[in-house]
Amino acid sequence: MVAEDIEQSAKSGKKKRSFWVEFPLLVGISLLLALLIKSFVVQAFYIPSESMENTLLVNDRVLVNKLVYHTRDIERGDVVVFSGVDSWKGEVEITEPSNPIAAFFHWAGTVFGVVPGEKDYIKRVIGVPGDTVKCCDAKGRVTVNGVPLDEEDYLYPGDKPSASTFEIKVPPGRLWVMGDHRGVSYDSRMHQGDPGGGTIPAEQVIGRAFVIVWPFSRATTLPIPDTFSQPALRAAGAVGAQAPLLLGVTGAVPLVLWRRRRILKRT
Repeated sequence: MVAEDIEQSAKSGKKKRSFWVEFPLLVGISLLLALLIKSFVVQAFYIPSESMENTLLVNDRVLVNKLVYHTRDIERGDVVVFSGVDSWKGEVEITEPSNPIAAFFHWAGTVFGVVPGEKDYIKRVIGVPGDTVKCCDAKGRVTVNGVPLDEEDYLYPGDKPSASTFEIKVPPGRLWVMGDHRGVSYDSRMHQGDPGGGTIPAEQVIGRAFVIVWPFSRATTLPIPDTFSQPALRAAGAVGAQAPLLLGVTGAVPLVLWRRRRILKRT
């Protein structure tokens, strides 16, 4: 009986030691998997400011698809997260971690989307490369390639589309972005004196915010508003998007014909 008790006690001790040995390993593996998912697939982001109200509220958490723009172009109406390192000033001041331990927990918090990133921004894409974005028309609406946007579905109640006037042709490889709460959003309009005229590099886009996951009471998807599906707007964008291809084809046809003639002459 005593021998059995000793044996059970020894097994119990081994289980306890095994747990404390395996626990740090499990934590490490979990963080590694989270880091891999964050780096390549989906990342959670914390909303720290009012710039996207009422679409996104302070303390909301969204999931950002980091693969989508490997399969399609960035589209007007997309809500995107992008890095503003060395360019835009943060809309919310974030206290720097005071020591390595605090820095680690801050990093872990950004991985899981429970604290905001230092220079990550979230805005709505209004203009893509080649677009002419203007404010405002006779009815006070933002226009893209002369097509007015109906922004009532996502614009903050009581906000004007823009308190300031502007007109810009979006350069290649860049985007014009604006917050849904125009009265407080420090967006492309406020950076018109910067290189790019307020536009941001498309390569700085981390991904597309596609769903609110927290709080559960606000869980919903973030689709592209219907106004960006206007046939006139799509047609205007299609011309700009296809222009390089059309020019390439136009230039290639004479070259192919010339080469065929030379081959025929030799034979």
